[in-house]
Amino acid sequence: MANSYIQLHFVALFFLASLTIPSNCLPGLYPKAPVALFVFGDSLFDPGNNDFIKTTTTFQANFPPYGETFFKLPTGRFTDGRIIPDFIAEFAKLSLIPPYLQTGYHEFLTNGVNFASGGAGALAETNTGLVIDLKMQFKNFRKAKKHLRLNIGKRATRRVVKNAVYLFSIGSNDYLSPLTNNSSIFKLYAPQDYVAMVVGNITSVVQKIHREGGRKFGILNLGPLGCLPRLRAANVAAGGNGECVEQVTALAKLHNVLLSQKLQLLQKGLKDFKYSYFDVFTASIATIQNPSKFGFKEVKSACCGSGPFRGYFSCGGKRGMKEYELCDNPKDYLFFDAIHRTEAANLQSAEAMWGGPPNITGPYNLQSLFLL
Repeated sequence: MANSYIQLHFVALFFLASLTIPSNCLPGLYPKAPVALFVFGDSLFDPGNNDFIKTTTTFQANFPPYGETFFKLPTGRFTDGRIIPDFIAEFAKLSLIPPYLQTGYHEFLTNGVNFASGGAGALAETNTGLVIDLKMQFKNFRKAKKHLRLNIGKRATRRVVKNAVYLFSIGSNDYLSPLTNNSSIFKLYAPQDYVAMVVGNITSVVQKIHREGGRKFGILNLGPLGCLPRLRAANVAAGGNGECVEQVTALAKLHNVLLSQKLQLLQKGLKDFKYSYFDVFTASIATIQNPSKFGFKEVKSACCGSGPFRGYFSCGGKRGMKEYELCDNPKDYLFFDAIHRTEAANLQSAEAMWGGPPNITGPYNLQSLFLL
């Protein structure tokens, strides 16, 4: 029964990937020839890699109502429809970028591949044994590069790797996982030292990809983590009124400052290194403070879940709590579940990353990187 479901899953995805997605993207120029997109990260970017590893439903989204808005079935994406890399691929005139671990899709590597894993961190210790951490994602990239070389030759592979855009979204779990698992890690390290380890691991992988020939990078910072529905619910459980948990958001702020500084140093020190840094934090705060301006009606509660703010991670009834609530229209919501955003929110982020101004997406936006 499980094999039949997985096969149906594959067939549906293959069919959808062959279609032209209705274009909601920003008008503008496109690269003359396809530029590959290689994706690294966590559940914000995972298109279903965790469906193919031994893990728990905490780190999977291969059950309804995930996927209901666009795909009409669960795909492993932690949202109601498409994730940010799906829209970036659309804007760049690429097909959907497949999960690396999805068998039978390696022939599409010239367009790129997605290595992201829900629950992954920059640190190998984050959710260890249940996810594909960032260092392992890099190892998978090297395997993909070897596969490319065997199929299209060394010269063509060098050209694909050099022209490709490398998209990163990772770090949130390194701060959230110790808190939700009651880890003592924050007692062992000062906040600045812990953040330096997380950011150091991210920039280390960026440098390794540069040594492999990569030159163009799109990197997201962290949003206000303390404002996630899950953290608001935790605030209520601690006797609060559901305010953002500022201690957690403070870690995200430290992370963002250091990450920005490190990227500037890499730009100065690495040959032909170019990057697009998307300020998720600033964009998120603007949305939370003025929802209607961005087309949202609800920015505190999740569309799917249970408890205060639907902040319990129960969407789909597969994570220990069978009962959950589901909103009528996810487009009205910033968050789909206790942690992850709706397709509507993902589209807005992707549009800002693709063609946004330097104060939100700089020093390059992704459109510029694809055109370089």
